[in-house]
Amino acid sequence: MEKSIAKIQNLSHRYSKDWAVKNISFEIQNRGILGLLGSNGAGKSTTMNILCGVINQTEGKAIIDGIDVRENPVEAKKLIGFLPQKAPLHLELTVDEYLTHCAHMRSIPSKRIKDALELAKAKCGISHFSKRVLKNLSGGYQQRVGLAQAIIHNPKLVVLDEPTNGLDPNQILEVRKLIREIAEDRAVILSTHILSEVQATCDNIVMIEHGEIVFADTLYAFNNYIEPNTLIMEVDNPPTESELYAIDGITDVYFVTKNRIRLQFNTGPEITKKIIQASVTNGWPLSEIYLEKSSLDGIFAQLSKKQTVETKGQEYVLVNP
Repeated sequence: MEKSIAKIQNLSHRYSKDWAVKNISFEIQNRGILGLLGSNGAGKSTTMNILCGVINQTEGKAIIDGIDVRENPVEAKKLIGFLPQKAPLHLELTVDEYLTHCAHMRSIPSKRIKDALELAKAKCGISHFSKRVLKNLSGGYQQRVGLAQAIIHNPKLVVLDEPTNGLDPNQILEVRKLIREIAEDRAVILSTHILSEVQATCDNIVMIEHGEIVFADTLYAFNNYIEPNTLIMEVDNPPTESELYAIDGITDVYFVTKNRIRLQFNTGPEITKKIIQASVTNGWPLSEIYLEKSSLDGIFAQLSKKQTVETKGQEYVLVNP
């Protein structure tokens, strides 16, 4: 089993009278990407700020490579790279000037700074912008610089809070690819409220709602948490709605096209056998039939119970009801 680089143990934090997170525990493996998933206000940022030593928790522990973040914050922070929701850029500086400043802040020895800069820039694809002033870069490239500052000291754990927030679709794809490359030789924890973000980037998922963990497992397990309850059939001689409703277990019928039909059912996957039998009996030649996977938004809605899901553009995001 892969060794853990970080552990959250019985972590709780309270702002005034309200608990932001309550008794959560999970581990982060040495390599790969862990998605910290939840709606806005669920407790994600609080968890990440505690993990990075930005705030001290009310109860519990955050441990990085065996080091307690609260008891020994300086040593723990040497192992962490952090990119908050808004990259901490000094827009009047050039890329090299800014990353040199970050290298000094990370206590990288002067003789190693040049190599550290070149390595981080190459990894993040910004070497050709070394002398460019940050305010003149696009949002996508500013985010790449933010990622470069997070890995310049070669940390064991990189913490990313909503790393694609505010980027256009092409920039999102580029940053996702970069994050996957960064995670090839280190651990990454990525916080997001966008469902497709975890689907595109993460290996494992911890989902927090109302400050508590409601799911912790692999992406595969998350995608398959709910058994499918819809199927698609394509027929050459399509039946009528009433004929389909007559099949025991069919609860909804929707004609995608004249010959392509989506059926919702409330029985198990054996419904396909009933449909095939009906197609033979009634002369509906089937050219295709398959179960649909449950969508991430449906899984999320069931897990979080009190949340609803709405579609914004190409992304599914959580919104409060």
